[in-house]
Amino acid sequence: MYPVQSSSIEAVGYDEATLKLYVKFLESGETYVYDGVRREVFVEFMLAESKGHYFNSQIRKRYRYERL
Repeated sequence: MYPVQSSSIEAVGYDEATLKLYVKFLESGETYVYDGVRREVFVEFMLAESKGHYFNSQIRKRYRYERL
């Protein structure tokens, strides 16, 4: 997991072999795993000026997820 500058997200991780994106949220401290996320999406997420905005518009409702 990589710490990120965000008001809502604490850290982000990615497993390229399984296409799983890990997102740890600041407020709850919980980590969610999103399935089938392409590497390009992870890279764009990490480069986004606003991680929260990118997450909400490109990831949140587009991928299946589970809470760890």
